[in-house]
Amino acid sequence: MPSDHVHGVAFNPADDKVYLATHDGLFRYDDTGPVRVGPVIDLMGFTVAGPDHFYASGHPGPGVDMANPVGLIESTDAGETWSTLSREGQTDFHTLTASAAGVTGFDGTAVLNTTDGQAWTTLSPPVATFALAASPDGTTLLTTSQSGPARSTDGGKTWALVPEAPLLQLTFFADDQTVVGVAPDGNMFLSTDAGTTWAAKGTVSEAPEAVTARNQPDGQLEILVVIEDALLRSVDGGETFTS
Repeated sequence: MPSDHVHGVAFNPADDKVYLATHDGLFRYDDTGPVRVGPVIDLMGFTVAGPDHFYASGHPGPGVDMANPVGLIESTDAGETWSTLSREGQTDFHTLTASAAGVTGFDGTAVLNTTDGQAWTTLSPPVATFALAASPDGTTLLTTSQSGPARSTDGGKTWALVPEAPLLQLTFFADDQTVVGVAPDGNMFLSTDAGTTWAAKGTVSEAPEAVTARNQPDGQLEILVVIEDALLRSVDGGETFTS
């Protein structure tokens, strides 16, 4: 692992490579291993919106000429350079998720949404938010908490607790209906109805630091989970993992 603290993991559709957002900046996994990309920014929140199109938040490293915190920043060249969109010097988003409906983030106090990167609307999930995930179309939002997950099916206007759901730490939408979830103990869960019901899968045996997933051309669900000292991969929908 290129850093002791990993805050995000994602696939970039443009180059099919894995990117890690860390306390020590952004890293891309090439054939030779992780390679640093762009300036050193402690990327607390990180999400991929499309090919080479990333959003992030956090704190600038030494010598990086950006406000602290950086607010919402955007890259359209796969993290090589970043531009500030809004809330610089004001907001450190701990978690970010992007969809066709914009960007949603949690700053430690409030859940906020923007459709243009400039104007923000406050959302009000009924739980103390830990992490967020949005369906690609932006219709469904999930927030995890110590009280269990809460779900919105109207882009965050209204929310409800998910009955009989497992206690999840992190979630990620592979498509509008397929959601992976990781519990604090590393147990994996899968939903095929946009987070309404969940089925138990395998385990990564430790608390997760980051998770992402995508559907493979052969129909298999590929999942990546970062734990303290490893990046683990499943190609069978979370049943088994290898490093």
